[in-house]
Amino acid sequence: MKIYHNLSEFTRLSNAIVTIGTFDGVHYGHQKIIKQLVAKAKADHGESVILTFFPHPRLIIDPENQDLKMINTINEKAEILKSLGVDHLIITPFTRDFSNQLPDDYIKNTLVNNIGTKHIIIGYDHRFGKDRTGNLADLKAAGIHFGFTVEEIMEQDIHDVAVSSTKIRQALLAGDVGLASDYLGYAFSIFGRVIKGDKIGRTIGFPTANIFVEETYKLIPGDGIYAVTVEMNVRSQKSEVESQKSGVNASAPQPSTFKGMAYIGQRPTINGMTRNIEVNIFDFNQEIYGQDIKMNFLKFLRHDVKFTGLEALKVQLQKDKEDTLAFFSSLK
Repeated sequence: MKIYHNLSEFTRLSNAIVTIGTFDGVHYGHQKIIKQLVAKAKADHGESVILTFFPHPRLIIDPENQDLKMINTINEKAEILKSLGVDHLIITPFTRDFSNQLPDDYIKNTLVNNIGTKHIIIGYDHRFGKDRTGNLADLKAAGIHFGFTVEEIMEQDIHDVAVSSTKIRQALLAGDVGLASDYLGYAFSIFGRVIKGDKIGRTIGFPTANIFVEETYKLIPGDGIYAVTVEMNVRSQKSEVESQKSGVNASAPQPSTFKGMAYIGQRPTINGMTRNIEVNIFDFNQEIYGQDIKMNFLKFLRHDVKFTGLEALKVQLQKDKEDTLAFFSSLK
């Protein structure tokens, strides 16, 4: 999949099969539309194109309301779209000027002249252009003039997409990562960099990696303890002899996945003042400061609680670990 961060980077196609949307979460409802897009492109010997926007249009149109958080970062979204077989992803910077285009100008300049649209798959309630005055009827009329066809996404499918996005956000904020994963069709994840913490966890036998998420618009699940898997690159433990036999450089980072339990909260037991994201990685003792890791949230274990002291916290963490390991054993 080719990715473009501006329409000016895109070279007009002769047979572009297009859909437009924010596709936050790229959940099962979105996936149905995208599979429809990819299949149509193959059937018509064309190329599939998704036009999406960043930042989210609501954050530009209503700048006073910054409460909206995204299920995916733009990079996470791109990875999922790539896995679905999309040929081209155009990430258009959404600005006031862009939103103020007249609908006819948007169709002519963006869809026709910039992209080369021959077929567009779009929802019945899709709105575009200045004050969102452009609609499906305008697209169909323009299609006759410019030579592209319009395929309408069924109302029920559009309803499912909207409902699912809302339910996913609600589930994540409530800590229900299991329900969120059911709607997404994959495990919700957080991608971030390991930074130094105050190392209190290691004093009670539960060292944690503190995770910094750069994208402030990323939705973080509700406070509590979660069973997770952790993906990262770590130093290979192969000996020099083993590495020579296998042809793998012993010092090169190798992709690895570990089990663990994650914590999200303000650490009330030690009167913490900031919200932290931490993970205790099982059977792991390497220094990974500065590394990027991905945490996949599989099960909510319990809510955050203030304990009487570190010893009581230690006892609870041991139980949390046992519950986490029991969960992973149940998956076999």
